[in-house]
Amino acid sequence: MPVSSPSLFRRLTTAVTQWIDSDHCPEGAEKMRAESDRVDWVRVMPFVFLHLGCIGIIWVGASWFAVWAAVALYFIRMFAVTGIHHRYFSHKTYSTSRFGQFLLALWAGTTVQRGSLWWAYHHRHHHQHSDGPEDAHSPHVHGFLWSHIGWITSRNNFPTDYSKIKDLAKFPELVWLNRFDLVVPILYAFSMFGLGSALQHFAPGLGTNGWQMLVWGFFVSTTFLFHGTACINSMAHLMGKRRYKTDDDSRNSFILAIICLGEGWHNNHHRYQSATRNGFYWWEIDPTYYGLKLMSWTGFIWGLKPVPESVLEEGTRAEHAASVAAAQQAALVHPEYASTFRQMLPTAAALAVATVNAAHVTLPRKAENPAVHKDVTELAHEMQRNAPGIDATESAPVARPEAKPDSSA
Repeated sequence: MPVSSPSLFRRLTTAVTQWIDSDHCPEGAEKMRAESDRVDWVRVMPFVFLHLGCIGIIWVGASWFAVWAAVALYFIRMFAVTGIHHRYFSHKTYSTSRFGQFLLALWAGTTVQRGSLWWAYHHRHHHQHSDGPEDAHSPHVHGFLWSHIGWITSRNNFPTDYSKIKDLAKFPELVWLNRFDLVVPILYAFSMFGLGSALQHFAPGLGTNGWQMLVWGFFVSTTFLFHGTACINSMAHLMGKRRYKTDDDSRNSFILAIICLGEGWHNNHHRYQSATRNGFYWWEIDPTYYGLKLMSWTGFIWGLKPVPESVLEEGTRAEHAASVAAAQQAALVHPEYASTFRQMLPTAAALAVATVNAAHVTLPRKAENPAVHKDVTELAHEMQRNAPGIDATESAPVARPEAKPDSSA
C-alpha cells in the first residue's frame, strides 16, 4: 500500500539537502523506499544539469585532443563501472586490501553514478528480483524508458539500504564516500578544467583550454558513460541470445559487450554471478576481465574467481541443442532446404569417396584404416535417413573407380 507523501516544502528541503548528503532522510529511509515510483525533479537537478552541460560544445568548440580525451575517459571510467562498481563491490569476484578498495571506490566515484555502496545495493537487489515486480529497472515490468533512465530519478530509489550490503557498510570510509557522493565528481570536474588550463598554457598547439576540457572530459564523456551503462539495465534484457535458461530474460549481446567492456554477456552473468569474467568462453570479448587480469599481476588485486567447468559444459550443451533445434526448425519452415540437401548430399559423398580412392591409387603411402572409407558412406546414409523430408529408402550413389567410362559418352 503506497505511503502518504510528506509536505511539499519538506520534500523540497529534503531533496536539496540530499544533493550534498545522500543519506539525509528525515522521514526515514524505509518509508522513502516504500513510496510509489515518481520523478523527484528537485532531487535530480544535478543529473539534468549533467545532460544540459553537453550543450556547452556550442561555445567551447572541439579539438582533436578534447574529443579523444572524452573517448578515452569514457572507457577508463567504464572500466570503473564494470570492474569496480559491478565485479568488485556488487559481486566480490576478486579481492584487494582495505586501502585498495578505498582507491577503487575513489576511481568509481569519477563515473558520477552515485556511491559504490548505493550501486552495489541496487545491483544485488536487481539480481534477487530480476525481471520481477520488485526489480527497479526491468524493461518487461516498467517499460524501456523507465528501465533505462526513469528509475534513477525516482524518489524511492535514492536511499541506500545498508542492511543489504553489510559486508561493505562496515567500512566507514566507504560509507562516507557513499553518503557524500557528489564530492568526487566535483573534484573530477575541477581536474578537467585544471588540465585544460594547463595544456592551454604549456601545450597551446593542442588547441584546447579549461572550459573545453570541462565540457568534453566531464559533461559529454560522463553523459555517454551513463547511457552506456544504462543499456545493460534496459537493452540487455531485450536484445541478444539466451544461452542459459535463467529465471529472467537476460541476454548475451556482442554489441553491448563492446560498448560496456564485456558486460554485454549478461545472460552468462545471470547464470553465474561470482565469476570475474562475464565472457565465459575465449571468443567472448571481455576487456574488463583482461584489465583485471593485468591488475592481478601487479598484486594490487588477487583471487580472481573462475567460471566452474560444470557451468561451461552446461553452456556448451545448450549451444549444441540450440544449433540442432535451429536446423530442424529451418527444415520444417523451409522444406526446400531439405530437398536441396537431398540432392547435394549423395554427390558430396561420392566425390569424397572418389577422392580418397583416387589418392590411394596414384600416391603410394601407408595403408589406411578401411573405416575411413566406410565412415564417409555410412555418414552419408545416416544423414540422409535423419534429414527431415528425405525418403529413408533412397540411397546415396557411391563412385566406383574401377568402372570404365561409357564409350557412348
